[in-house]
Amino acid sequence: MTFAHGFEPTSLREYDIRGIVGKTLHPRDAYAIGRVFGSVVARQGGRTVAVGYDGRLSSPELEAALVDGAVASGVEVLRIGRGPTPMLYFASATLKADGAIMVTGSHNPPDHNGFKMLLAGQPFFGPHIRELGESAARGDVVPEAAGSVRDVDIRQAYVARLAQDWDGGARRLKIVWDNGNGAAGEVLAELVRQIPGEHTILNGAIDGRFPAHHPDPTIPRNLAQLIAAVRDTDADIGIAFDGDADRIGVVDDQGEILWSDQLLVLLARDVLRALPGSTIIADVKASQILFDEVGRAGGRPLMWRSGHSPIKSRMAETGAPLAGEMSGHVFFADRWFGFDDALYAAVRLLGIVARMDTTLSAAREALPIMVSTPELRFDCPDARKFAVIEEVAARLAEEGADMVTIDGVRVNSADGWWLLRASNTQAMLVARVESAGHEGLERLKAALTAQLARSGVTAPDFSGEGH
Repeated sequence: MTFAHGFEPTSLREYDIRGIVGKTLHPRDAYAIGRVFGSVVARQGGRTVAVGYDGRLSSPELEAALVDGAVASGVEVLRIGRGPTPMLYFASATLKADGAIMVTGSHNPPDHNGFKMLLAGQPFFGPHIRELGESAARGDVVPEAAGSVRDVDIRQAYVARLAQDWDGGARRLKIVWDNGNGAAGEVLAELVRQIPGEHTILNGAIDGRFPAHHPDPTIPRNLAQLIAAVRDTDADIGIAFDGDADRIGVVDDQGEILWSDQLLVLLARDVLRALPGSTIIADVKASQILFDEVGRAGGRPLMWRSGHSPIKSRMAETGAPLAGEMSGHVFFADRWFGFDDALYAAVRLLGIVARMDTTLSAAREALPIMVSTPELRFDCPDARKFAVIEEVAARLAEEGADMVTIDGVRVNSADGWWLLRASNTQAMLVARVESAGHEGLERLKAALTAQLARSGVTAPDFSGEGH
């Protein structure tokens, strides 16, 4: 049977394939992904593809079509069922699968869904995704063959491995978890039975409608329920996950948000005690405080591009034992596998807190205080967004500015820094500004606004501050 398939162009993203179900993403797209990706695996001499899916209402149908496409390419599908994305990554690593695909809409609205992929254990992104789309359009696949399907129950092994790295002290913590009705629900229920502490789980039932709140723990309003529960129960810590549990949100004992770069400081100090001198990676949106504190703790801070796939690739290249980004992805490669796993990050963080002789809020308050904007995302046409970055970078280079250009433009000055980058997944620009004081912050905002104006772009609304 002749095969050829055209994807909705907007669904082929930098890091994954993603769309609105019934509008830009359909079961026939899932079949095509399975058919082409299975062909890629087969042509590389591979035989197995692990497949999992999250708790969204559309995921079972998309997963079934995906499996059919992969089987038609002659591979064996290792079907691990419903669960968080990192469980699929764990299956890929421990089952030594040649490829892996997760059906997940991550932290997006309920009517969205998508696919995250690994090939030979490495992220499948950027040019690989573009090539997949081109291969589908040409019908460039291996001849149809009868593959096979094997159901693999990996959950117990995954939970046991998560719990294995618990390294807390004698202190018994009171912990509130917010699963956000996401795909980690069943895994989390088992995990809390295997690690010490007094555990309360909010929104534990997997429900793809996300009735409690949107499943993105990096947005403060989505943490309101967790914050209230931590304060009401005098808990030591609150932990939240996104829809597929590869991103973490943390609230301290006072109900204050511990931002991702602050979290990474605590994790880095702990890793560096065991592995002094190691490289610790963070993305360009992270606070300068993080990079300074990593250096102070005896590590080598490395700033890198935003995005879980570039971060994972850079970790593999540098041998870094830890990395993180402002979007809540945390990657351990010291005792773990190097992929982003919010459940694993939670276990490691809880161990650190249980060994502390102080509270988590005291550790947060001991960090240097900076003032900053939140991550500001504002509209800019796809055809224009990268050109704006190039224009700004060129002008700043002529002016002799101190800047980093690995991902957009991050400009350093005596007042602090500002960042302008193009979103890889949306028709938007992204900005962030940080300073030691409010006056410096205003000067940095003015500098950023002036550069945007010179490229004909209106500055974002700077109201509200980050941390």
